[in-house]
Amino acid sequence: MTRQSHPSRTLALRNVRGVQRFDFHFAPAYRRAARPFGITPERAWVQIDDEHLIANYGPWRLRTTLANISRVAITGPYRFYRTAGPARLGVTDGGLTFASNGERGVLLSFRQRVPAIDPLRLIRHPELTVTVTDVHGLVSALSADR
Repeated sequence: MTRQSHPSRTLALRNVRGVQRFDFHFAPAYRRAARPFGITPERAWVQIDDEHLIANYGPWRLRTTLANISRVAITGPYRFYRTAGPARLGVTDGGLTFASNGERGVLLSFRQRVPAIDPLRLIRHPELTVTVTDVHGLVSALSADR
């Protein structure tokens, strides 16, 4: 994954109050590559409430507390061959990517690693990238300017 130099934010958590849901933005080629893995727009979303973040991407799901999120950053663009299709595990850093387009997404860094990619929950990820439609809205919902 290629990272551009978008500003990142150290989190000062906001009081979310209720549930906010962020749908993934699917580019046509990514939609075709994702479908065989059970990933559709109806099964791909990020949800935050007052205490938790849940990211769902077809059969894959990551859940963590908001307090475990240490940093958010807008990243991209991404190479199709590295991000299209199923959830992707970063070989070098163990990060997880749920990518539905190659344009941009939100990188979430965790204080403690979080399980998601394997059914036995043995692999734990230090970060997750999600390509939601409203990247700025997700960043804003998770952080506050200091």
